Amino acid sequence: MSWKVIIVEDVRLELKGTEEIFRNEIPEAEVIGTAMTEEAFWPLMEKELPDMVLLDLGLGGSTTIGVDICRNIRKKYPSVKVLIFTGEVLNEKLWVDALDAGANGIVLKTGELLTRSEVQRVMEGKQWVFNQPILEKIVARFRQFVNAETLRRKAIITYDIDEYDERFLRHLALGYTKDMIAGLRTMPFSTKSLEKRQVDLVSRLFPDNDGRSINSTRLVVRAIELHIINVDNLTPDD
Repeated sequence: MSWKVIIVEDVRLELKGTEEIFRNEIPEAEVIGTAMTEEAFWPLMEKELPDMVLLDLGLGGSTTIGVDICRNIRKKYPSVKVLIFTGEVLNEKLWVDALDAGANGIVLKTGELLTRSEVQRVMEGKQWVFNQPILEKIVARFRQFVNAETLRRKAIITYDIDEYDERFLRHLALGYTKDMIAGLRTMPFSTKSLEKRQVDLVSRLFPDNDGRSINSTRLVVRAIELHIINVDNLTPDD
């Protein structure tokens, strides 16, 4: 089975190298066109629709044009597969933007580069196709998340934290005053009750405290240190 592919890449040397990869390692893929700019790309799509677009994210010095192209391909030609092939090896937010725009997968221009395996999986309809370098980053983040979640659960048990304690600490971390927290629909407590809750939390999170005054900021920092609240997930309640 053969596939038709358009390559979008703005660095001439890399474009030639990518064409060589297809010619030598993915012979079933027919490169029906190449483009170095967005302006050159769309006429190719109108002339002959490919099965897949191999798309670089950075074109002409911009890191967002590729995401826009991907989003427009998904809207105009939903059957066309889009595989990102990018040198943006550190810009993880850009990877997320590309996936949100409808990319079928991302291959980083590092390590083993583009292989027949990634292209074939995309053409088979697989979603979230990645090469080894990006998979290593994903696994590292997954491990980090699982370890942090494990520490959080241990801390919640160890320090007897209930949902209102977490909510109270989270909103203190967001800069809410006790009066503001008492006004939340999810916090059925008065300001005075929250003051008592804070004193109780200090006694639990600082069991060896020798009577020194612990303010809200120090209490929040301690909750973060113990993984009771996650600084990457500080969102206010309605």
